[in-house]
Amino acid sequence: MRRMESCGYDSHKPSRIRLHREPDMQSDTSVRESVSEYYGQVLSASEDLKTNACCASGAPPTWLRPFLSNVHDDVASRFYGCGFPIPEALDGATAVDLGCGTGRDVFVIAQLVGARGLVHGVDMTEEQLAVARDTEAWHAERFGFAEANTRFHKGLIEDLSGIETGSVDVVVSNCVVNLSPRKDLVFAEVFRVLKPGGEFYFSDVLADRRLPEDIVRDPILFAECLGGAMYNYDLITLAKKTGFGDPRLVESHPITVMNDEIEAKVGLARFTSDTMRLFKLDGLDERCEDYGQIAIYKGTIPYHPHGFRLDDHHVFEAGRPERVCGNTAAMLRDTRYGEHFEVIGDTSVHYGVFPCGETMATQANGSTSVPTATSVAAPASTTSCC
Repeated sequence: MRRMESCGYDSHKPSRIRLHREPDMQSDTSVRESVSEYYGQVLSASEDLKTNACCASGAPPTWLRPFLSNVHDDVASRFYGCGFPIPEALDGATAVDLGCGTGRDVFVIAQLVGARGLVHGVDMTEEQLAVARDTEAWHAERFGFAEANTRFHKGLIEDLSGIETGSVDVVVSNCVVNLSPRKDLVFAEVFRVLKPGGEFYFSDVLADRRLPEDIVRDPILFAECLGGAMYNYDLITLAKKTGFGDPRLVESHPITVMNDEIEAKVGLARFTSDTMRLFKLDGLDERCEDYGQIAIYKGTIPYHPHGFRLDDHHVFEAGRPERVCGNTAAMLRDTRYGEHFEVIGDTSVHYGVFPCGETMATQANGSTSVPTATSVAAPASTTSCC
């Protein structure tokens, strides 16, 4: 469907909205205990999963590969995720990884924020946190840092009380929100800890419908990231209700369950691995509005000299002016991306609804073919890979 009212998901909305549903047979505590036991004791490696839902991430972006290669094998072998929610422009940032597990994404982001930055990893499973903590010093040495710029916390992603309000630039999450029985609390806590202009950049499993109770109640399906998958439009509604206006879809990939028994249980329900950006910005419009604004990418984001992809239909080629709606202008001007864009115009004059569609750069190059730096140099390592 062509987007005419919003730069995020299309304007169709279901008639009834259910923000979150808790399994009837389990309390919040028992859900968390079941998930923690599954990932801490039942699974010893990502190959032990019964489906590919929690590992449906495909090939990593070219620019990330050198940073991924610097992650310890003990960490990488127990990684569970459905995407690569590693955003751009992170130098010096403070970041939080929800449900960090053994810390793969934490250690990748640690390289990107640099020695001046800080990355918090939050997880409730002690067995996985132990792996992360045991390799902290190894990673700091490999990255060439005098001390570790990572902190690991045992706790719930629904309660980030150990992190100060308004202190975080970026929150990431990789296939973890679906495992929470209280997704409303997760979104509220993310919104609280983010600075104004901060970003929630996450990958998760979503469903094309609200799932029936027998799927939601199934402990294996829940732990395998299917039972807790939100209906995609319910997630959009929850994000907006929390304060994240105009959610943006970056990419979406179908999930193939590849398990006959589980496929028989889920029936015709279809699941996707979606990566999204949510910004903590005041005053965003309900739909795309035209104020005559222009955005020009300066080509200055590290590892992205040729272009920058904001979402699945906003690619910006360096030096090429693009017409944008008021919301897109705010996302590029009033966030950490602001120093990398020239945004011309303000919202003093309104010209009506913005005919939102693909940028000229997206039309010319597609939304997934943005070239990055031809050679990416990750921080110099001082030890071997072994």
